[in-house]
Amino acid sequence: MRIYLIGYMGSGKSTLGRAFAQKQKLNFIDFDAYLEKREQQSIASIFNEKGEIYFRKQEAKYLKELLQDREDAVVSLGGGTPCYGDAMERIKAAKGTSVYINVPVTELSNRLWKERDHRPVLKHQDTPEKLEEFVRKHLFERSFYYNQADVILRTQGQTLEESLAALEKALL
Repeated sequence: MRIYLIGYMGSGKSTLGRAFAQKQKLNFIDFDAYLEKREQQSIASIFNEKGEIYFRKQEAKYLKELLQDREDAVVSLGGGTPCYGDAMERIKAAKGTSVYINVPVTELSNRLWKERDHRPVLKHQDTPEKLEEFVRKHLFERSFYYNQADVILRTQGQTLEESLAALEKALL
C-alpha cells in the first residue's frame, strides 16, 4: 500500500499521515522533511537564498525519486508539490493512491494564521483577513490539481480521530 496525501498547507497531511501510517504499521515520509534532508537546509532557507524556481526544480527531482520507490508507505506531499510541471500526472501514474485532504478556507486560514511565520509564502500576510483572501485565491488556483486525486477526503471541524476514521473508511 502506498498513499500520497495532497492538499493545501495546514490541511493536516503530515499529522493525519503520521497517525494513519502508525495505525497501519507503514512507513511515513514527510516530503518536506525528505527534501530538507536531501538539500541539507530548510525550505525557508532555500526560498530565501535560492528562490522559488530553484526550490520547485529540486522538488520535482526529489518527487521523481520518491515516486520510483515501491516500498509501502504513507507520503505527505508539500502543498504545492502536485501543482507544478507534470507532478500530478506522475503522482497519478505511480503505484499507490492519491488522497486530497480538503479543508474549508476559513478553517485553513485559522490554522495558518498561528504558524504563518514558519511558512515562506505566508510571511507577508499581516492580518487574518489578508491571509484568508490569499488562501482563498491560492486554493482556487491549486484546486484543479488537488481535485484530480483518486480520493477526496473532506474534513471540516473534525478531530484527528474522526479524520483518521474517514481516511480508513475511504481506503480500506
